[in-house]
Amino acid sequence: MERREFILASSGYALSALGLPDMDSITRRTKATLPGAVRVGQGEVAAVRHMVKALGDSASELGGGHARHLAVRYLTQDVAPWLEGRFTEATGRDLFAATSQLVHLAGWMAQDEGDTPELRGLAQRYYAHSFRLAAEAGDPELSATALRGLAVQCVDLGYRAEAVQLGEACVEYGRNLDNPRAVAYYEATLANAAAQDDDRRTATKHLALSETAIGKPAAAPGNSWAAHYSPGRWAHESGMILARLGDLDAAEEHLHLALDIHGLDRRRTRAIVFADLGGVRLRQGDVDGALATWRDFLDCADGIRSVKVQAALQDMRVRLRRYDGVPEARELRERAARITS
Repeated sequence: MERREFILASSGYALSALGLPDMDSITRRTKATLPGAVRVGQGEVAAVRHMVKALGDSASELGGGHARHLAVRYLTQDVAPWLEGRFTEATGRDLFAATSQLVHLAGWMAQDEGDTPELRGLAQRYYAHSFRLAAEAGDPELSATALRGLAVQCVDLGYRAEAVQLGEACVEYGRNLDNPRAVAYYEATLANAAAQDDDRRTATKHLALSETAIGKPAAAPGNSWAAHYSPGRWAHESGMILARLGDLDAAEEHLHLALDIHGLDRRRTRAIVFADLGGVRLRQGDVDGALATWRDFLDCADGIRSVKVQAALQDMRVRLRRYDGVPEARELRERAARITS
């Protein structure tokens, strides 16, 4: 499938996720359990949540290309039979919510592993299934987070109108959440989609709403990634939105906040922020600053299996070609080539 055809098909599939949930499915399952179904309790729910954390921590540090097969194997071999098991309605909702997290993680891993039609399609199907599970569990935070995954993918693929529509759905699902970090997560999602759509008014409005939310005291962490949306992650995302809107000084300030004040500690995340900061500095005409920042980027990037890091490496190498007469620029290009080879 050609890239344009994939974008057209994938954007329609992403929007169709909004109509997938069957809100009564868990109730029906508790009343019509198949003979021989395994009994499922809170111990199984806790196991799924533990695996999501362990696998998610590894992927955040080393990239989605590491251990995706473990997440998929655990999902298909261990968790899938539990979804067809015997459980109370309360346990069923908890199980579906925990499984939604695991499915979302598998989608994120596939999206971060590589930029191929197969992996893009896998990620999209996982996100849509994660949304359905979360909605059936009655969990608006997990539902909104799954929709965010679809929105971000539409942004990456250049399907801007669909990204905005999905971003609006994120905000709507999260509107009544008592968790300011989750609200900030979804408002920033819509701001990013609007900025990519060159809608400055909408982007500025929702970026301000996300800033207000992230500045409020954090609630007790929930089960969604949104509940762990830190000020550092917000500063990074906001910086790139501001860069898209042309405010490079504010973008650089936000990226510094992400690195120096809020201390993003995942190696993959820090690598991407360093790469973005180097690009912003180059656009500002600060060649020496860009080279120094990209040196830090390469120190973080080695060994990470992430399509975003690989794309940043390639972007850096292309931009440095115009500075072949600068020894440090040539050195950085050669280091990047060794990492990507």
